[in-house]
Amino acid sequence: MAIAKAERLMNLALCLLGTRRPLSKRELRESIEAYLEASSDDSFNRMFERDKDDLRELGLVIETVENLDGEVGYLARRDSNRLPPITLDAEEAAALGLAAKVWQQARLAGAASGALQKLRAAGLLEDVDPYEAHGALEPRIPVHEAAFEPLMLACRDRRPVAFDYRKATAARPEPRIVEPWALECWRGHWYLAGWDRDRGAERVFRLSRITGKVRTRGGKYTAQVPDVVTVRETVASWAGDIADRSALIRLRSGSGYPLRAKAASVRELGDGWDELEIPYGHGLDAWLVEFGPDVVVLEPAELRADVVDRLRAVAKG
Repeated sequence: MAIAKAERLMNLALCLLGTRRPLSKRELRESIEAYLEASSDDSFNRMFERDKDDLRELGLVIETVENLDGEVGYLARRDSNRLPPITLDAEEAAALGLAAKVWQQARLAGAASGALQKLRAAGLLEDVDPYEAHGALEPRIPVHEAAFEPLMLACRDRRPVAFDYRKATAARPEPRIVEPWALECWRGHWYLAGWDRDRGAERVFRLSRITGKVRTRGGKYTAQVPDVVTVRETVASWAGDIADRSALIRLRSGSGYPLRAKAASVRELGDGWDELEIPYGHGLDAWLVEFGPDVVVLEPAELRADVVDRLRAVAKG
């Protein structure tokens, strides 16, 4: 059905762009096969109105013109629907090249390469080579999760999705229905930010904890989509990079160097243990669990309880 609708929209767009005079509904129905197959005039009218609204939402400027006989016609003038020429300075071209290089080994490698070829044809500077090695360090975004591609498409098309998600503190996954906003790579992990319909609030999901297939759902978004900067701040907060408090932990000597790097103070306790004061934000409990028996939370009490809950969930399998 999605392919049939896309073909119908394309045919309608071509008819409206290819005409020099406004076309009436009758003429459009006679020109497009899908409209000819409509079971009734009412069915055709509903289909046409939806298609016309969809094309306008996609950015096509459709004019409505009434002739001398009072008949309404439609057309899309080419000059009103022509994009301005692409002009890129050296810095912008380099940024695009770098973006294509980042995706070189991901599922989007083909799309990135095709986009670069089109940009070169439109005037991208020839001396900007995104695949040329400029140094020992090369940007890469690893994508191993099967959920990445369907979620990326759902974010792009603004389609709600359903999937099973296992929280770090839960032994079994739970079903979630989410209006996806954006995917963000943070500290080597991919996260989905969106609106959780069941909980009626924004949530962030780590892709590696999504189990099974991502399924698309019908209907429109019920919550407003924030701008990309807000989404990134949300991911940073849920990923544990925004800290507004301090926590006191005991750390085994000679271990936990990432924790030591963040510590505001370190005090030797003896017997092979140190006491550290570290920033405390959302997600710290999940990070501390990764250090296993080398870390003991002293305070606050809620952080200690969260770490214990996560360890029990891991023990249950």
